[in-house]
Amino acid sequence: METESEPYVRLASLRQLHQVMADMNTARSLADTLQTVADGAVGALGYEMACVNLVRPDGDLVVAAFSGNSAAEALITGRVGSRESWERRLNMGEQWGDLVFIPHTEGWVLDDDDVPQWYTDGPAPRFEDEWHPSDRLFAPMYTPGPHGGSSSGELLGVISVDRPRNGRRPGAWGREALQMYAFQAAIAISNARLRANMQRALVRLEREQQALRASEESFRQAFEYAPSGMAIAEMGGDQHGRILRTNDALCRLLGRPASAMRRYSFSDLVHPEDIGTLLRTSAEGGRAELRLGRRDGSYVWVSLRNSVVADAADGPRFLLTHVEDIEERKRRELQLAHRASHDSLTGLPNSAELRSRLSARLCQRATHPGALESLDAAYGHPAYDTPAGHGFDFAPGVEALEGYDHHVHTVAPEDGRDDGTKGLAVLFCDLDGFKSINDRFGHNAGDAVLIEVARRLSQGVRDGDTVARLGGDEFVILADGLGKADAQDLAVRLRNEIIQPIRAEGRAVRVGASFGIGWAHCGMTADEVLKSADERMYVEKRSRPKQHRRAG
Repeated sequence: METESEPYVRLASLRQLHQVMADMNTARSLADTLQTVADGAVGALGYEMACVNLVRPDGDLVVAAFSGNSAAEALITGRVGSRESWERRLNMGEQWGDLVFIPHTEGWVLDDDDVPQWYTDGPAPRFEDEWHPSDRLFAPMYTPGPHGGSSSGELLGVISVDRPRNGRRPGAWGREALQMYAFQAAIAISNARLRANMQRALVRLEREQQALRASEESFRQAFEYAPSGMAIAEMGGDQHGRILRTNDALCRLLGRPASAMRRYSFSDLVHPEDIGTLLRTSAEGGRAELRLGRRDGSYVWVSLRNSVVADAADGPRFLLTHVEDIEERKRRELQLAHRASHDSLTGLPNSAELRSRLSARLCQRATHPGALESLDAAYGHPAYDTPAGHGFDFAPGVEALEGYDHHVHTVAPEDGRDDGTKGLAVLFCDLDGFKSINDRFGHNAGDAVLIEVARRLSQGVRDGDTVARLGGDEFVILADGLGKADAQDLAVRLRNEIIQPIRAEGRAVRVGASFGIGWAHCGMTADEVLKSADERMYVEKRSRPKQHRRAG
């Protein structure tokens, strides 16, 4: 960066640095963090090449990440330089604050030591501050010390850079930027190591319970600084499940202070619909996906993972729960599930979802003796002796068996008279005159008609009823708890709504509707129910003169 251009470059560079530092602190692993550090020195600080040398447990430094030159990366990545050789480098040359610059006039003595390095060619400098191919610039990274200074802790690693893109040795601002970058990189690498330690601690807690005492401080740091939510709860006794301790991540996720969290158990926070899921989750190694309540009354989807932390003498003492925010993933899953089960044009449940909802209400009769044996084994009494005394038996494998004792059989009003029986009515609706609209005005007009018909049908039924698009211009309505007269009145009301004019492509059009009313009852399949309603619809359609099938 040229001296006179630094004031102009500074704002743009700071923006890039800010983004790179954010990326460093959100990297998924230590390896990703190191590579982000190397890439940031190239992308944000303006060097052609950058290398991150990381101190190993034995004190030597390994080339952990490289950016800017694939040939050099293949040559030196993973190679190790001795601590002695690195100390020699960091104690010679020019000290630019915490940076070390070794000009080409001095660096030649380092060419044959054991530190991995690359060599670049180029012309000799033409002016005083021009960068020479053999110049070396190092930015040591130190763990933050007790007073927050950048060089007051232990050496964590060294960033080495080469070839500023403007061809000049960095000026005052460029040096300050690299020094600040190394300080922030050290924090990011330390945090990445801490997160890795946390994950290892979790594994130890699950598999080696006695290691808790020996690694108490390590666990404390892993718990407190974990990027995901963590909680410790009591096990056993009158206070079983009460939360004893939470980390900052969980408090932020739920918007509740730690002092307030200690008044709850997870059963107090879980969504009412998910309490069963929570109760079915085993303590040791249990996993569950459910919703937890925030302070503002909203709910967030989380994944819970439980581990029992046990005492060798006294047995289980408390429960460690890892809480991961999965709100975005759940939202995507729900969107995908909705798309799979709903019509893309009208937003109504599609044919598969319709059959699924209908099948969920119906149970099938057993067709062979093996079914009765299955029931005997499942319920401990002969299949014919049902609790309700109905003598119904089910085909093996039908999901209704799981809740057999609570299944309410679906019955249908008898043909020929209205005896007051309430049943599950299935209204099969077919539009009259729809094809002519498509032919005369185009498919866009036809789509607009289908969307409006779907809206009118949805508004014309009760909450809890199902309006589905079976395909083309066919719709089906499932309405439970209706008698024959109720179902006929519903069909008339819906037909009267449909025949009103519809705006499509700037013009008013009309379609008619034919309704067939079928009745679902246990012992039928979903396809049999739909076929029955479809046949009745065609009987009704043929019974009316053609000119009266569509209004206008």
